[in-house]
Amino acid sequence: MDVLYFAWVRERIGLPRETVETEAETVQDLVNELRRRERRYDLAFSDTSALRVAVDQELCDFDMPLKGAREVAFFPPMTGG
Repeated sequence: MDVLYFAWVRERIGLPRETVETEAETVQDLVNELRRRERRYDLAFSDTSALRVAVDQELCDFDMPLKGAREVAFFPPMTGG
């Protein structure tokens, strides 16, 4: 599956996107797998309350199932102004 990182998430991880082989059942499971990879992922996902997630371009919660998903995107909350 493709995993996309935006804004400061991309800066901390150092990649805009990557293809990940995963057995994760939910977004949170995927986050847990990524955090175990390297310190940069651990830092980027240390506070998921500061993140939003979309699966296949649909905003969702971290308990969203990933079965059949092609893309997961992580980004900070958007603000208006």
